[in-house]
Amino acid sequence: MNTLNNDYYSTSDLSLATTLSLWYPIEDIDRSNPRKALFLFQNTEKLQDLVAEYYHDEIKVSPQVYFNQLRVVKARLYANG
Repeated sequence: MNTLNNDYYSTSDLSLATTLSLWYPIEDIDRSNPRKALFLFQNTEKLQDLVAEYYHDEIKVSPQVYFNQLRVVKARLYANG
């Protein structure tokens, strides 16, 4: 699930969140739903372009870089927050 408002872009997609976080910091993680966390990013036009590139399979990232970032994102997700 992806949502958008004027200030923040949010997604519950771990793969997308990990990819976006390679270029943009995760501003917050909304854990209000115990079954699904939402990753919040500052909404910008460039972020929207990156989301479109993600869905069009136009982003190329080193697997090792991606995996290391996935570990960082998961650590933040599961940290007491």
